[in-house]
Amino acid sequence: MTHNGASFGTGTARLTDIAAQAGVSEATVSRVLNGKPGVSAATRQAVLAALDLMGYERPQRLRQRSNGLIGLVTPELDNPIFPAFAQAIEKALTQHGYTPLLCTRLPGGAAEDEFTELLVERGVSGIIFVSGLHADTTANQDRYTRLLGQGVPLVLLNGHSGDVQAPFISPDDWAAARLAVQHLVDLGHERIGLAVGPARFVPVIRKIEGYRRAMSQLLGMTEVDELISHSLFSVEGGQAAAGVLLERGCTGIVCASDLMALGAIRACRDRGLSVPGEVSVVGFDDSPLIAFTDPPLTTVRQPVQSMVTAAVHTLLEAIAGTPGQHSELIFQPEFIVRGSTGSGPKIVR
Repeated sequence: MTHNGASFGTGTARLTDIAAQAGVSEATVSRVLNGKPGVSAATRQAVLAALDLMGYERPQRLRQRSNGLIGLVTPELDNPIFPAFAQAIEKALTQHGYTPLLCTRLPGGAAEDEFTELLVERGVSGIIFVSGLHADTTANQDRYTRLLGQGVPLVLLNGHSGDVQAPFISPDDWAAARLAVQHLVDLGHERIGLAVGPARFVPVIRKIEGYRRAMSQLLGMTEVDELISHSLFSVEGGQAAAGVLLERGCTGIVCASDLMALGAIRACRDRGLSVPGEVSVVGFDDSPLIAFTDPPLTTVRQPVQSMVTAAVHTLLEAIAGTPGQHSELIFQPEFIVRGSTGSGPKIVR
């Protein structure tokens, strides 16, 4: 059946089914499909949601016209925290009528600058960068200044540069490290190591600063260089970094990502050490599925939704011509206790 060009495939349109799914009358469904007045916004939304759920295409006239394109540039999606960010950002942009264009940087693939050039050529209304070159202290930050000079609104997540006059959105990495160290100290650990990514990244620098401060204030330890191990932000990286820390006698390991924490657990098991029986491991991100690992991971949760809401709001304000503050908004993380941490060694004094 066709309603003024709204086709629902072969045979009769399942008006009855759509009405039942939406909890409205068939006449109401018909009014919505034909764009007739006299239907509340909530009812109209319920009918459209029923169409989507049942696999029908929306009639052309009912499809929302895009306000424009927004570029979203992320690292590779192997780490589940990045798809979590991308999905939340895409959902928020779509709700505001914008069409997101996702550009994923891959090792050996297109570089961030190539994606940026492509997005600008496409005439995007703005760009959101997640953990991009703005997080790398060795990268030239002029690329962002040039974009701003071209009139492209930007928001930069998870990284900071004082040289770029743009809004930055970050989790409180200092607090994240302190929360992890505090938790392990409360459990009786004293030999607490930090497994982090390369030293050139802003989030790594901040976590190290937070870790040093916490170790000094909570344990009176000011010399902790040998308890900090750098590697890659991956399972293999976490395994390598944790291996070094275990050799140096650590019974608690704080990791800069959940993937690194999974690698740290693997390193423990390779050495016949149980988690959390003999070694406690803390992650960072609370990325999807991490609650279901073995053991479920104690971790510091990145406030993804709060950060995304702020990022999209800030970008849309800039697009509308009212740029927000060129400063950094820092969001508080939450500590999530699960099964990968337990009591420290019983120390006989």
